[in-house]
Amino acid sequence: MGHVLHWESSEGCRIKKLDLPELSAPVVPETEGVACFRKKMGFSYNFLFQTARAGVYGSKSFEYGLVKLTLLRCSPSNYSCKRKANLYGLKSCKQQVLAHAGYKCDYYNLSNELIPYKDALSWQKHTVEAKQALLEADEDLCDSLVVLQHPPVYTLGTRSSEKFLHFDLQHSPIDIYRTDRGGEVTYHGPGQLVMYPIMNLRHYKMDLHWYLRALEEVIIRALWSGFSVKGSRIDGLTGVWVGNQKVAAIGIHVSRWITYHGLAINVTTDLKPFSRIVPCGISDRAVGSLFNILNSNSSQDLVIPRQTLDSSTLFHLTLKSLLKEFSEFFQVDLVEKVAHDLRGFSVLPNA
Repeated sequence: MGHVLHWESSEGCRIKKLDLPELSAPVVPETEGVACFRKKMGFSYNFLFQTARAGVYGSKSFEYGLVKLTLLRCSPSNYSCKRKANLYGLKSCKQQVLAHAGYKCDYYNLSNELIPYKDALSWQKHTVEAKQALLEADEDLCDSLVVLQHPPVYTLGTRSSEKFLHFDLQHSPIDIYRTDRGGEVTYHGPGQLVMYPIMNLRHYKMDLHWYLRALEEVIIRALWSGFSVKGSRIDGLTGVWVGNQKVAAIGIHVSRWITYHGLAINVTTDLKPFSRIVPCGISDRAVGSLFNILNSNSSQDLVIPRQTLDSSTLFHLTLKSLLKEFSEFFQVDLVEKVAHDLRGFSVLPNA
């Protein structure tokens, strides 16, 4: 008996089936059926091979691209296999292959709002707890992404050193919070685009270094596709630079493979508050903004005419480019939700 290959669109319809030959080894070969599927759908695929034998649940992944194929070979009595089958909407633990063309990601656009840092952090933690509860109940869940700005605030990471502050911690010139993200002190303020993805890394790759590099890649691609600006990484450091100027900072926390915190890119940010700290603990490199970089480089091949390069237009185009690259890199469908602010707001099913 052969396996059945199911493809489900992001809207949850148009099921397509292709028969695959019986697989005797824990490796999915390039069979005629798989090749036909790949050609028909026009994209490559990931394989996650799972087997349950004598109550033991294991997996082997093959990373080739955009679509995740899951092969279930398990006994009906195996709990992990049942859970996986339920997670992917399978009615039983029959030998099947399921292809996902992309996960849904609820998107909250508060980019024109100044959301107090403590409110945004409270929302993130509440959302992570809600998603973990869904996982415990074997319920499926969407990822979430909120985009916003903060009023002027300094934030310190879990192990941030006060030596990177050029003022007494008890007499900060603006609000300051110690939080549970990684990294040293940084500044958030108006004109800085902040993205907080809350993502289940079980759907991607359970590797924190991979996730940090993935967020960097999203920013690098957005700078290039939106403005022909070449962003880069620096070995041993986290973030994105343009030349010697750091334009984007990244700090994350992961709880049971669900992420929160995220990235901040200086678009039209007033950079003066950075002078009161050693940003991210890096003393030998400057902090820059996209607005200043574009306006100071006369040779830059701008995607938008210089005369229209006002703050509002630049901020909007940066957001548009980041969302596009985020969606394409993580292969998620952004589903915009309505949210006026984060105070008392939670992300729960049907909210």
